[in-house]
Amino acid sequence: MEDVKRPKRGRHFYRALFFSTFLISAFTVGGGFVIIPLLKAKYVDEYGWLEDKETLDLAALAQSLPGVMAVNASILLGYRMAGIPGALTALSATILPPLITLSIIAQAYEAYAASPVVRLVLKGMQCGATALIVSVAVDLVLKQCRQGLSLSLLILVGTFIANFCFGVNLMLLIVIDAIVGFLFLRWKEPR
Repeated sequence: MEDVKRPKRGRHFYRALFFSTFLISAFTVGGGFVIIPLLKAKYVDEYGWLEDKETLDLAALAQSLPGVMAVNASILLGYRMAGIPGALTALSATILPPLITLSIIAQAYEAYAASPVVRLVLKGMQCGATALIVSVAVDLVLKQCRQGLSLSLLILVGTFIANFCFGVNLMLLIVIDAIVGFLFLRWKEPR
């Protein structure tokens, strides 16, 4: 935590937080997981406002909360950096681009829905979003391997197999994974 420079909460900080989150939200297509590497690149790698592990922990928490993953992640990251004003800034910056886009598209839905060009553009964007998600997954697996966290890898592989091969409900798997993680941490805790 010592090498992370906490942002000064002046007007410049909130402007940077708003516009960076706004741009990330405006160009993120494909669901909540896609926003995570972009937020990490901006707030960890570029600005140095958060640590890598801290961002991953907040992303995991955002995923487990009800609601839209991208909005949850933005709120948590904004709150971590600047409390309630940071959370509100990140929230408004995250929801404005989709709100603007949907308002415009709703006005001309028929023209957009029938256009083969729009369909091809959306298909290309889906491919790009899939590549980003795979990139994050590979990055997380490699970090777990380097840290020697075999239980994490076992949970990852077991959860994938249970869902993909046997169709086990994801909600049930998340609860089971949480219990296993909790029990492991309690067992590993020094007495």
